[in-house]
Amino acid sequence: MKNIAIITGGDSKEYSISLKSAETVYKHLDRTKYNPFIIEIKNNNWRIKIKNRFQNFDQINFCTEIENILVQFKDVFMSIHGPPAENGELQKHLDDKKINYTCCNSNISDLTFDNFKSYQIIKDLGYNIAKSYIHSKNNSICTDEVINNLKLPIFVKPNQAGSSNGISMVKEKNGLKTAINEAFKHDDKVIIEEYIDGVEVSCGVLTINNKIITLPITEIISENDFFDYDAKYNNKSKEITPARITNKETNSIQKITKEVYEKLKLKGLCRIDYIIKIGKPYIIEINTIPGLSEQSMIPKQIKQAGYSLKEVFTICLEN
Repeated sequence: MKNIAIITGGDSKEYSISLKSAETVYKHLDRTKYNPFIIEIKNNNWRIKIKNRFQNFDQINFCTEIENILVQFKDVFMSIHGPPAENGELQKHLDDKKINYTCCNSNISDLTFDNFKSYQIIKDLGYNIAKSYIHSKNNSICTDEVINNLKLPIFVKPNQAGSSNGISMVKEKNGLKTAINEAFKHDDKVIIEEYIDGVEVSCGVLTINNKIITLPITEIISENDFFDYDAKYNNKSKEITPARITNKETNSIQKITKEVYEKLKLKGLCRIDYIIKIGKPYIIEINTIPGLSEQSMIPKQIKQAGYSLKEVFTICLEN
Protein backbone atom coordinates (compact mmCIF):
# COMPACT_ATOMS: atom_id res chain seq x y z
CA MET A 1 0.00 0.00 0.00
CA LYS A 2 1.06 3.57 -0.65
CA ASN A 3 1.81 5.80 2.31
CA ILE A 4 -0.13 9.05 1.82
CA ALA A 5 0.86 12.30 3.51
CA ILE A 6 -2.26 14.41 3.98
CA ILE A 7 -0.62 17.78 4.43
CA THR A 8 -2.68 20.35 6.31
CA GLY A 9 -2.44 23.43 8.53
CA GLY A 10 -0.55 26.28 6.92
CA ASP A 11 0.15 29.88 7.82
CA SER A 12 -3.16 31.62 7.16
CA LYS A 13 -6.39 32.22 9.03
CA GLU A 14 -7.75 29.20 7.17
CA TYR A 15 -5.67 26.91 9.41
CA SER A 16 -8.68 25.40 11.20
CA ILE A 17 -10.56 24.94 7.91
CA SER A 18 -7.56 23.09 6.51
CA LEU A 19 -7.61 20.71 9.48
CA LYS A 20 -11.26 19.89 8.83
CA SER A 21 -10.53 19.18 5.16
CA ALA A 22 -7.70 16.86 6.14
CA GLU A 23 -9.97 14.96 8.53
CA THR A 24 -12.44 14.35 5.69
CA VAL A 25 -9.70 13.09 3.39
CA TYR A 26 -8.30 10.84 6.13
CA LYS A 27 -11.76 9.43 6.87
CA HIS A 28 -12.60 8.59 3.25
CA LEU A 29 -9.31 7.40 1.73
CA ASP A 30 -9.47 3.81 0.49
CA ARG A 31 -7.71 1.73 3.16
CA THR A 32 -7.25 -1.16 0.72
CA LYS A 33 -4.92 1.05 -1.36
CA TYR A 34 -3.54 3.69 0.97
CA ASN A 35 -2.03 4.09 4.40
CA PRO A 36 -2.85 7.73 5.27
CA PHE A 37 -1.13 10.00 7.78
CA ILE A 38 -2.00 13.59 8.68
CA ILE A 39 0.96 15.98 8.63
CA GLU A 40 0.47 19.47 10.04
CA ILE A 41 2.60 22.44 8.98
CA LYS A 42 2.76 25.67 10.95
CA ASN A 43 5.52 28.30 10.59
CA ASN A 44 7.62 25.72 8.73
CA ASN A 45 7.38 23.27 11.63
CA TRP A 46 6.27 19.84 10.43
CA ARG A 47 4.69 17.20 12.65
CA ILE A 48 2.94 13.93 11.89
CA LYS A 49 -0.01 12.41 13.72
CA ILE A 50 0.61 8.86 14.92
CA LYS A 51 -2.11 7.16 16.95
CA ASN A 52 -3.61 10.50 18.03
CA ARG A 53 -0.23 11.86 19.09
CA PHE A 54 2.10 14.15 17.19
CA GLN A 55 5.81 13.73 16.56
CA ASN A 56 8.31 15.61 14.40
CA PHE A 57 8.35 14.88 10.68
CA ASP A 58 11.56 14.92 8.65
CA GLN A 59 10.67 17.27 5.79
CA ILE A 60 14.18 17.02 4.30
CA ASN A 61 14.06 13.25 3.71
CA PHE A 62 10.26 13.17 3.73
CA CYS A 63 9.98 10.36 6.25
CA THR A 64 9.33 9.54 9.86
CA GLU A 65 10.10 6.71 12.25
CA ILE A 66 7.25 4.68 13.72
CA GLU A 67 8.12 2.07 16.34
CA ASN A 68 11.72 1.99 15.07
CA ILE A 69 10.60 1.47 11.46
CA LEU A 70 11.39 4.11 8.84
CA VAL A 71 8.25 5.17 6.96
CA GLN A 72 8.80 7.12 3.75
CA PHE A 73 6.35 9.08 1.61
CA LYS A 74 6.20 9.71 -2.13
CA ASP A 75 2.60 10.96 -2.40
CA VAL A 76 0.82 13.96 -0.90
CA PHE A 77 -2.87 14.76 -0.70
CA MET A 78 -2.86 18.54 -0.30
CA SER A 79 -5.29 19.91 2.26
CA ILE A 80 -3.82 23.34 3.01
CA HIS A 81 -5.97 26.35 2.19
CA GLY A 82 -3.90 29.50 1.81
CA PRO A 83 -0.10 29.65 2.13
CA PRO A 84 2.19 27.81 1.75
CA ALA A 85 0.22 25.58 -0.67
CA GLU A 86 -2.32 27.72 -2.52
CA ASN A 87 0.44 30.22 -3.36
CA GLY A 88 2.70 27.43 -4.65
CA GLU A 89 5.58 27.70 -2.18
CA LEU A 90 5.16 24.20 -0.77
CA GLN A 91 5.01 22.65 -4.24
CA LYS A 92 8.53 23.92 -4.95
CA HIS A 93 9.77 21.93 -1.96
CA LEU A 94 7.85 18.83 -3.04
CA ASP A 95 9.15 19.10 -6.61
CA ASP A 96 12.72 19.22 -5.28
CA LYS A 97 12.02 15.98 -3.40
CA LYS A 98 10.25 14.41 -6.41
CA ILE A 99 7.08 14.00 -4.33
CA ASN A 100 3.74 13.60 -6.13
CA TYR A 101 0.87 15.86 -5.05
CA THR A 102 -2.82 16.30 -5.84
CA CYS A 103 -2.99 20.02 -6.64
CA CYS A 104 -1.68 22.55 -9.18
CA ASN A 105 2.04 23.14 -9.58
CA SER A 106 3.91 26.09 -8.11
CA ASN A 107 3.56 28.45 -11.08
CA ILE A 108 -0.17 27.90 -11.57
CA SER A 109 -0.87 28.15 -7.84
CA ASP A 110 1.09 31.40 -7.60
CA LEU A 111 -0.96 32.82 -10.49
CA THR A 112 -4.40 31.83 -9.23
CA PHE A 113 -3.70 32.88 -5.63
CA ASP A 114 -2.92 36.39 -6.90
CA ASN A 115 -6.49 37.47 -7.58
CA PHE A 116 -5.70 40.59 -9.59
CA LYS A 117 -3.15 38.82 -11.77
CA SER A 118 -5.55 35.94 -12.44
CA TYR A 119 -8.33 38.44 -13.25
CA GLN A 120 -6.20 39.88 -16.03
CA ILE A 121 -5.49 36.41 -17.46
CA ILE A 122 -9.18 35.50 -17.30
CA LYS A 123 -10.11 38.76 -19.01
CA ASP A 124 -7.49 38.18 -21.74
CA LEU A 125 -9.03 34.75 -22.36
CA GLY A 126 -12.32 36.47 -23.11
CA TYR A 127 -14.33 35.78 -19.95
CA ASN A 128 -16.31 38.28 -17.88
CA ILE A 129 -14.85 39.71 -14.68
CA ALA A 130 -15.80 42.61 -12.43
CA LYS A 131 -14.10 45.95 -13.00
CA SER A 132 -11.47 46.52 -10.33
CA TYR A 133 -8.49 48.51 -9.06
CA ILE A 134 -5.36 47.19 -7.33
CA HIS A 135 -4.07 49.30 -4.42
CA SER A 136 -0.75 48.75 -2.62
CA LYS A 137 0.05 49.70 0.95
CA ASN A 138 1.87 53.05 1.31
CA ASN A 139 0.64 54.18 -2.13
CA SER A 140 -1.97 56.92 -2.53
CA ILE A 141 -5.33 56.37 -4.14
CA CYS A 142 -8.03 58.75 -5.35
CA THR A 143 -11.14 57.38 -3.68
CA ASP A 144 -13.40 59.76 -5.60
CA GLU A 145 -12.12 58.39 -8.91
CA VAL A 146 -12.62 54.80 -7.74
CA ILE A 147 -16.17 55.42 -6.59
CA ASN A 148 -17.07 57.38 -9.71
CA ASN A 149 -15.84 54.55 -11.95
CA LEU A 150 -17.13 51.55 -9.99
CA LYS A 151 -20.24 53.06 -8.37
CA LEU A 152 -21.39 52.15 -4.88
CA PRO A 153 -21.72 49.61 -3.42
CA ILE A 154 -18.25 48.17 -4.01
CA PHE A 155 -16.15 45.34 -2.58
CA VAL A 156 -12.75 45.71 -0.96
CA LYS A 157 -10.71 42.57 -0.41
CA PRO A 158 -7.13 41.37 0.09
CA ASN A 159 -5.45 40.43 -3.16
CA GLN A 160 -4.28 37.16 -1.64
CA ALA A 161 -6.56 35.60 0.96
CA GLY A 162 -9.13 32.84 1.16
CA SER A 163 -12.41 32.03 2.90
CA SER A 164 -13.52 35.65 2.38
CA ASN A 165 -11.15 36.88 5.08
CA GLY A 166 -10.79 40.66 5.12
CA ILE A 167 -13.57 41.33 2.60
CA SER A 168 -15.93 44.28 3.08
CA MET A 169 -18.88 45.62 1.17
CA VAL A 170 -18.75 49.42 1.06
CA LYS A 171 -22.12 51.12 0.70
CA GLU A 172 -21.12 54.68 1.55
CA LYS A 173 -18.14 56.78 0.50
CA ASN A 174 -16.87 57.34 4.04
CA GLY A 175 -16.57 53.58 4.58
CA LEU A 176 -13.99 52.99 1.84
CA LYS A 177 -10.84 53.85 3.79
CA THR A 178 -11.95 51.70 6.74
CA ALA A 179 -12.53 48.77 4.40
CA ILE A 180 -9.12 49.26 2.76
CA ASN A 181 -7.40 49.27 6.17
CA GLU A 182 -9.23 46.08 7.14
CA ALA A 183 -8.09 44.36 3.94
CA PHE A 184 -4.50 45.52 4.56
CA LYS A 185 -4.50 43.42 7.75
CA HIS A 186 -4.44 40.37 5.47
CA ASP A 187 -2.25 41.46 2.55
CA ASP A 188 -0.08 44.35 1.34
CA LYS A 189 -2.25 44.68 -1.77
CA VAL A 190 -6.01 45.09 -1.91
CA ILE A 191 -8.54 44.89 -4.70
CA ILE A 192 -11.34 47.42 -4.97
CA GLU A 193 -14.01 45.83 -7.12
CA GLU A 194 -17.40 46.68 -8.57
CA TYR A 195 -20.42 45.00 -7.04
CA ILE A 196 -22.22 42.66 -9.42
CA ASP A 197 -25.82 42.08 -8.39
CA GLY A 198 -26.79 38.56 -9.34
CA VAL A 199 -26.96 34.90 -8.35
CA GLU A 200 -23.79 33.49 -6.78
CA VAL A 201 -22.88 29.96 -7.86
CA SER A 202 -19.90 27.64 -7.63
CA CYS A 203 -18.79 24.79 -9.89
CA GLY A 204 -16.36 22.01 -8.97
CA VAL A 205 -14.15 20.46 -11.62
CA LEU A 206 -11.57 17.66 -11.90
CA THR A 207 -10.03 15.25 -14.38
CA ILE A 208 -11.37 11.68 -14.58
CA ASN A 209 -9.77 9.24 -17.05
CA ASN A 210 -8.05 12.14 -18.85
CA LYS A 211 -11.39 13.92 -19.34
CA ILE A 212 -12.31 17.20 -17.64
CA ILE A 213 -15.52 16.70 -15.65
CA THR A 214 -17.62 19.42 -14.02
CA LEU A 215 -19.65 18.70 -10.91
CA PRO A 216 -23.23 19.85 -10.26
CA ILE A 217 -23.38 23.61 -9.66
CA THR A 218 -24.13 24.98 -6.20
CA GLU A 219 -26.23 28.10 -5.65
CA ILE A 220 -25.24 30.20 -2.64
CA ILE A 221 -27.72 32.31 -0.67
CA SER A 222 -26.20 34.33 2.17
CA GLU A 223 -28.07 35.81 5.12
CA ASN A 224 -25.44 38.57 5.14
CA ASP A 225 -24.75 41.16 2.45
CA PHE A 226 -22.51 38.64 0.70
CA PHE A 227 -20.95 35.19 1.17
CA ASP A 228 -18.39 36.25 3.80
CA TYR A 229 -16.47 34.17 6.37
CA ASP A 230 -19.34 34.43 8.85
CA ALA A 231 -21.85 33.17 6.29
CA LYS A 232 -19.56 30.35 5.13
CA TYR A 233 -18.68 28.87 8.49
CA ASN A 234 -21.36 30.00 10.96
CA ASN A 235 -24.42 28.58 9.20
CA LYS A 236 -25.55 31.93 7.84
CA SER A 237 -25.95 30.77 4.28
CA LYS A 238 -27.96 28.29 2.28
CA GLU A 239 -26.36 26.18 -0.42
CA ILE A 240 -28.55 24.53 -3.01
CA THR A 241 -27.16 21.77 -5.25
CA PRO A 242 -28.00 21.65 -8.09
CA ALA A 243 -28.41 25.41 -8.47
CA ARG A 244 -31.82 26.81 -9.44
CA ILE A 245 -30.60 28.33 -12.69
CA THR A 246 -31.65 27.80 -16.30
CA ASN A 247 -30.26 25.02 -18.46
CA LYS A 248 -28.60 27.66 -20.62
CA GLU A 249 -26.87 29.19 -17.58
CA THR A 250 -25.85 25.74 -16.33
CA ASN A 251 -24.34 24.80 -19.69
CA SER A 252 -22.53 28.13 -19.90
CA ILE A 253 -21.02 27.82 -16.40
CA GLN A 254 -19.89 24.24 -17.00
CA LYS A 255 -18.41 25.10 -20.40
CA ILE A 256 -16.44 28.06 -19.02
CA THR A 257 -15.28 26.00 -16.02
CA LYS A 258 -13.89 23.27 -18.28
CA GLU A 259 -12.20 25.80 -20.56
CA VAL A 260 -10.56 27.70 -17.71
CA TYR A 261 -9.41 24.44 -16.10
CA GLU A 262 -7.80 23.39 -19.39
CA LYS A 263 -6.37 26.76 -20.45
CA LEU A 264 -4.81 27.53 -17.08
CA LYS A 265 -3.53 23.95 -16.78
CA LEU A 266 -5.25 23.37 -13.44
CA LYS A 267 -4.92 20.02 -11.71
CA GLY A 268 -6.90 17.93 -9.25
CA LEU A 269 -10.09 19.09 -7.56
CA CYS A 270 -10.72 22.78 -8.19
CA ARG A 271 -13.65 25.13 -7.81
CA ILE A 272 -14.58 28.24 -9.77
CA ASP A 273 -16.99 30.78 -8.30
CA TYR A 274 -19.30 32.99 -10.36
CA ILE A 275 -21.96 35.67 -10.21
CA ILE A 276 -24.69 35.35 -12.84
CA LYS A 277 -26.15 38.73 -13.79
CA ILE A 278 -29.00 38.72 -16.30
CA GLY A 279 -27.83 35.41 -17.72
CA LYS A 280 -24.18 36.49 -18.02
CA PRO A 281 -21.62 34.68 -15.79
CA TYR A 282 -18.79 36.65 -14.19
CA ILE A 283 -15.83 34.74 -12.75
CA ILE A 284 -15.07 35.96 -9.24
CA GLU A 285 -12.52 33.44 -7.95
CA ILE A 286 -10.55 30.30 -8.81
CA ASN A 287 -9.94 27.93 -5.89
CA THR A 288 -7.18 25.41 -6.57
CA ILE A 289 -7.44 23.73 -3.14
CA PRO A 290 -11.14 24.06 -2.22
CA GLY A 291 -12.53 23.14 1.16
CA LEU A 292 -13.27 19.44 1.69
CA SER A 293 -14.89 19.42 5.11
CA GLU A 294 -18.21 17.60 5.32
CA GLN A 295 -20.08 20.93 5.16
CA SER A 296 -18.08 22.29 2.21
CA MET A 297 -19.53 22.59 -1.28
CA ILE A 298 -17.24 20.18 -3.13
CA PRO A 299 -18.14 17.03 -1.10
CA LYS A 300 -21.83 17.86 -1.60
CA GLN A 301 -21.30 18.32 -5.35
CA ILE A 302 -19.41 15.03 -5.53
CA LYS A 303 -22.24 13.15 -3.85
CA GLN A 304 -24.85 14.89 -6.05
CA ALA A 305 -22.88 13.73 -9.11
CA GLY A 306 -23.18 10.12 -7.94
CA TYR A 307 -19.59 9.61 -6.84
CA SER A 308 -18.33 8.70 -3.40
CA LEU A 309 -15.60 10.71 -1.71
CA LYS A 310 -13.51 7.53 -1.65
CA GLU A 311 -13.73 7.26 -5.45
CA VAL A 312 -12.87 10.90 -6.10
CA PHE A 313 -10.00 11.01 -3.61
CA THR A 314 -8.56 7.90 -5.29
CA ILE A 315 -8.84 9.63 -8.67
CA CYS A 316 -7.01 12.68 -7.28
CA LEU A 317 -4.12 10.52 -6.06
CA GLU A 318 -3.85 8.39 -9.19
CA ASN A 319 -4.06 11.16 -11.83
